[in-house]
Amino acid sequence: MGHEGPVRMRVAAIDCGTNSIRLLVADSVGGVLHEVDRRLTIVRLGQGVDATGMFAADALRRTFAACDDYAAAIQEYGADRIRFVATSASRDAGNRDEFFAGVRDRLGVDPEIIDGAVEAELSFRGATSGLAELHVEAPYLVVDIGGGSTELVLGDRTGVRQAQSLDMGSVRMTERYLRSEPVTADEVATAAADIDSLLEATTVPLDQARSLVGVAGTVTTLAAVALELPEYDRSRVHHARIEGDRLTATARWLVSSPRAERAARKAIHPGRVDVIGAGALILERVHRRTAAYLETDELLVSEHDILDGVAQSLV
Repeated sequence: MGHEGPVRMRVAAIDCGTNSIRLLVADSVGGVLHEVDRRLTIVRLGQGVDATGMFAADALRRTFAACDDYAAAIQEYGADRIRFVATSASRDAGNRDEFFAGVRDRLGVDPEIIDGAVEAELSFRGATSGLAELHVEAPYLVVDIGGGSTELVLGDRTGVRQAQSLDMGSVRMTERYLRSEPVTADEVATAAADIDSLLEATTVPLDQARSLVGVAGTVTTLAAVALELPEYDRSRVHHARIEGDRLTATARWLVSSPRAERAARKAIHPGRVDVIGAGALILERVHRRTAAYLETDELLVSEHDILDGVAQSLV
């Protein structure tokens, strides 16, 4: 009799955040993930939730349209298992039952509203896969900047040591502070002061970090701009290293440049043009706060994040 090959399983992971919803279809062969398809749709589900406490009808419509697209893709690829996780905005909305029902109707699974600890574990798992081979110094501080919140996760090869979700994200900070076009120096200073006070009070021991690892759309977009890519290129962005001075200069340009200049950069997804400045400001303040402790004064960018962690959890 012949030997059986490694077990193959096809999984579909969906991550629904405040600004975007993403799909990863992957084959697990002997526990190693091989990407089949990866998609992102900007739906701005968290639009106005900070102020109203409810999902806007338009935001739900956009989200459900993306779910229809993803359901068709999953059916076409034939996934064995599906997991749908939802983060920050979905925790806060009063009409989340409507959101639940719409997702269930389209995808046949309930969204899991994951808490900060689960989100941190999944993000960390996705972000740090492959870092040992790159000889990146641990402990790692993984910074995951979303639309509604920012996750700070400190850990090493054995897993998460400490994590916290902070109420600062690209959409939330834009709606709260960066309202002018272009933004004023006062608006930036007020936003930076709020970010700094949240970082000052964090329970995550930032002084233990030896490497800074950034994940998710704000970070990968900033990296593409810092690398001066003519258009977004995942293969160039994944595991790119952005030096501190370059990070600071890029963040300052993103937060202070006129909207038209940002929109003209093909590396910036149109759905991020309005909120990338606030996200970049958060990243710049995190780097400033941790730079003195890091082994090298740079940001390591990972294209693998919570979505990859969710896919791994299905295997």
